[in-house]
Amino acid sequence: MMSENSIVIGTRGSKLALWQAEWVQSALIEAKPSLEVKLEIIKTKGDKILDTPLAKVGGKGLFVKEIEEALLDGRVDLAVHSMKDMPAQIPDGLIIGCVPEREIASDVLISAKGLKLSQLPDGAGIGTSSLRRSSQLLAVRPDLKIIPLRGNLDTRLRKLVEFDELDAIVLAGAGVKRLGLEDRVTEVLDFSVMLPAVGQGALAIETRKGDSKIYELMKGIDHSTTKTEVLGERAFLNRLEGGCQVPIAAYGKITDDQYILTGLVSDLDGKQIYKKEMSSPINKAEATGVALAEELLAMGAGVVLDELKENANGA
Repeated sequence: MMSENSIVIGTRGSKLALWQAEWVQSALIEAKPSLEVKLEIIKTKGDKILDTPLAKVGGKGLFVKEIEEALLDGRVDLAVHSMKDMPAQIPDGLIIGCVPEREIASDVLISAKGLKLSQLPDGAGIGTSSLRRSSQLLAVRPDLKIIPLRGNLDTRLRKLVEFDELDAIVLAGAGVKRLGLEDRVTEVLDFSVMLPAVGQGALAIETRKGDSKIYELMKGIDHSTTKTEVLGERAFLNRLEGGCQVPIAAYGKITDDQYILTGLVSDLDGKQIYKKEMSSPINKAEATGVALAEELLAMGAGVVLDELKENANGA
């Protein structure tokens, strides 16, 4: 529990999660040098189950639930998550209190032989356990063989070298960049090919609702543009009631005093893709997220979502 000069940050223990938590730790100490900031590493269910695709074991909440419990019962004072791991619904009593400036939102392709997506041989094996990624890959390259791949970033890079059936893997560019591994990237995938996950590239600093002391400390690293962009994306996700069981993607960007949001819903093999862009004044970002979701549902995305959820529940 926070004392006058000491706070505890809850985080997962992967190299990337620690990088993110340590970045927040440094920012807090820079803002208030007398502050003691400790890290509390918490193992989540998603860290323990590494041999099963996320879609089959419960989706996004797997990476945050135990940390949120520690936040609610006062063992930690704030939690640092990857925004893309955050479920659409936040538990009562908690809020996303701060969103620092976003890193690159794109996905990247890392191939064993330095080949771009279009250059990979017929039937090439690509490693990912993300339904969002696999469906969009299959939409442009139906010949590809999707190979389920879990684990942290280092593990996935190691498997690319170790397993002959893997020709390439797809990762979030932000994590690759944060860990200084940009030299491994073969191709940054254009948004026209691979729309990112909701909140990809951004951090979510989760706090207890009404914790004014923590909020005051976080003000210096809160980035209003990123927060607006991401909240619009999350409103889109929330309206679609999406999780890891369905391929949903969105990217919001503020440009010339306009909020421009692109959203996507797909079936698993990329044969039915519903994709649309919508723009609005900046102060209507969340309303735009809801409106865009409604548009895609009206276009037919609701049928795809219902089928996928029904299959997931029956699995």
